Amino acid sequence: MQAQSSFGLDKQGIRTSGDVKWNLLTAPLVEEAVRNGEGLLAKDGPFVVATGKHTGRSAKDKFIVCDAETDTTVWWGDVNRPMAPEHFEALKADFFAALAEKKTLYVADLYGGSQPEYRVNVRVINEYAWHNLFIRTLLVRPEVAALADFVPDYTIIDLPSFKADPVRHGGRAGSETIIAVNFSEKMILIGGTAYAGEMKKSVFSILNYLLPERGVMPMHCSANIGPKGDTAVFFGLSGTGKTTLSADKSRTLIGDDEHGWSDTAVFNFEGGCYAKMIRLSAEAEPEIFATTKRFGTVLENVVIDPATREIDLDDDTLAENSRGSYPIDFIPNASDDNLGPVPQNIIFLTADAYGVLPPIARLSPDQAMYHFLSGYTARVAGTEIGVTEPSATFSTCFGAPFMPRHPSVYGNLLKERIAKGGVKCWLVNTGWTGGKYGVGSRMPIKVTRALLNAALDGSLNSAQFRIDPNFGFEVPVAVAGVDSAILDPRATWADKAAYDATAANLVKQFAENFAQFEDHVDDAVRGAMLVAAE
Repeated sequence: MQAQSSFGLDKQGIRTSGDVKWNLLTAPLVEEAVRNGEGLLAKDGPFVVATGKHTGRSAKDKFIVCDAETDTTVWWGDVNRPMAPEHFEALKADFFAALAEKKTLYVADLYGGSQPEYRVNVRVINEYAWHNLFIRTLLVRPEVAALADFVPDYTIIDLPSFKADPVRHGGRAGSETIIAVNFSEKMILIGGTAYAGEMKKSVFSILNYLLPERGVMPMHCSANIGPKGDTAVFFGLSGTGKTTLSADKSRTLIGDDEHGWSDTAVFNFEGGCYAKMIRLSAEAEPEIFATTKRFGTVLENVVIDPATREIDLDDDTLAENSRGSYPIDFIPNASDDNLGPVPQNIIFLTADAYGVLPPIARLSPDQAMYHFLSGYTARVAGTEIGVTEPSATFSTCFGAPFMPRHPSVYGNLLKERIAKGGVKCWLVNTGWTGGKYGVGSRMPIKVTRALLNAALDGSLNSAQFRIDPNFGFEVPVAVAGVDSAILDPRATWADKAAYDATAANLVKQFAENFAQFEDHVDDAVRGAMLVAAE
């Protein structure tokens, strides 16, 4: 039985003679996907799909309609590119025409946000059953009784088969892919890509636009709760360890990627997790690894043997960015309510491929805002064409592609909440030690977990600290159970002069990147790196 809303597609101006399948559950959606030939059911239960040429987000193909609503509220630039209203109208007309021709459509009515007073109603319309399963897994699922009268605040239409016309639709020259966000019409159109993550990040963008006006801090972070009820949030870009480190069996998981920080809670925007799968280890990440053997998990671009249906998580033939989506309750210690108390600790995660940053450092509130606005991590050689050396990446607020408003809006909200709650702030390097990528080695996850545990249980606060001569933050000298040598990155390098030169170069890159924010922050934040500059 389908739970269909009385607010049908016709009330949104969408006409179709095809079969519309409403709010199907996991098993029927998997059956549909198998019947449609959209992927393969693996030996241990997950559904495995390949997304084609798009194995990640198409950031350069995303646009926001520039009109009276957004002209002065959106931070326009390389990240938030404008689209003319007339181009969106042409795109919308062509999307609606494409919908009318589909033999089958899948519709899911869902919530973005777990705290009821701050959630938005989101309707997602798909041509692929597995896409509908993905977004149903990733967003918050309403009770069945709520679906009968569900009215969407925002609607997402995702048609991978749609080919955009850059001239008619105002997209990127030479590209048939388009992601168009219209905050006035409350509609997002996604075409020309089968990468499912575009849908979840579109909902994140919606909440990042709406919530600051209500005094709620939207965050690209994971979050969990300790046994004493202490919430910790983990900011970080892809590959820095948000999902891995938040899935700690000794703590209760709130969520792995997107959250809001209200006056009363940290709440998950989602009802599922979206984890990197490449070279996933049962030893290092047992909770996440277990999801690869469960029905209801969707694996994207994971290699599968078509005969035996065995999966190979180490094979990156299809993508380095192979992904798995699964309901949050697949993690044994997940929160029933997807929310927890306001945080006591904030952790900024960075995978420093230069091998310069210490494995953990304590930040002042001003330093925290500096590093939040900087959003630093580093790409490693070989991940992109032409990248032969580590390359610094600065993604403001640890999520620039999803932040429609000016970064200072989010930065000031964070600083206010840190001050109000007396929150402890930490910078954690999950990247390299003993040298840059190619020379040193990856920071051992056991070291990272030990240092995090000391920070979160409060014992690290009583440690002796030194001031880092490059960045000015506090670095512990000794921590129980951790080799003290690894706490001083310079000491781990065989070539000390090379370390000094690499550190100086990274400090320079930080300063050059932060110049864009100097007019939007106070003197204390501008001086957060003063020690390094002197």
